[in-house]
Amino acid sequence: MNIVEVTGLTVRYAGATALDGVDLHVGAGELVALIGPNGAGKSTLVKALSGLVDPAAGQVTVRGRLAQVPEGREMFADLSVDDNLRLGGWRNGRHGRDTAGIYRLLPALDGLRRRRAGLLSGGQQQMVAIGRALMARPDVLVVDELSLGLAPLVVTELIGHLRTLHADRGLAVLLIDQNARLALGLCERAYVLEAGRVVLHGTSDRLRRDPRVTTAYLGGPVPVDGPPR
Repeated sequence: MNIVEVTGLTVRYAGATALDGVDLHVGAGELVALIGPNGAGKSTLVKALSGLVDPAAGQVTVRGRLAQVPEGREMFADLSVDDNLRLGGWRNGRHGRDTAGIYRLLPALDGLRRRRAGLLSGGQQQMVAIGRALMARPDVLVVDELSLGLAPLVVTELIGHLRTLHADRGLAVLLIDQNARLALGLCERAYVLEAGRVVLHGTSDRLRRDPRVTTAYLGGPVPVDGPPR
């Protein structure tokens, strides 16, 4: 069963087309990547999935709960880590705002629970953003630019957390990132979005061997044995 289905999605801003007939799906418990350059329409797709923009055409269907880890983390800087996490569970009622499970999952945050979120490092803020999204008890997690502005070692740690969530909880993940190598390494399938259109899609292994992806996104030569057939 598909948790997320996007069919023929078109979004326009003041006459300019940001997304043009996009088709995409994420299955239950699946890891899917969306890669593409700045201005491709990735953030617009995130907004459409979250119901923040109305499509000019097409349809977005989400079966279950969707939670978002937004680009740039978007911390409530003057609130504590614990309060930021609690806000993620706001719609779950009083008993759904217990943060103990997040500290078990992300133990590095336990000693920071009283610290103001605005004083955290970028990697710590990203962990808070992931924890805050998990407080919503989602069926699918949409992660927008996980690696933005973070050191490689920090990104590796965050990827480890996503792998654990997928393995232990069967959580579906849509990872939207400019870092194609990272995204294709984590996810089983991927889409390439350029100028508002999906120009390539398939297994990550296949896309890693596609000369168009290799040249534009992986910064290396085409494999000597050529593209997949």
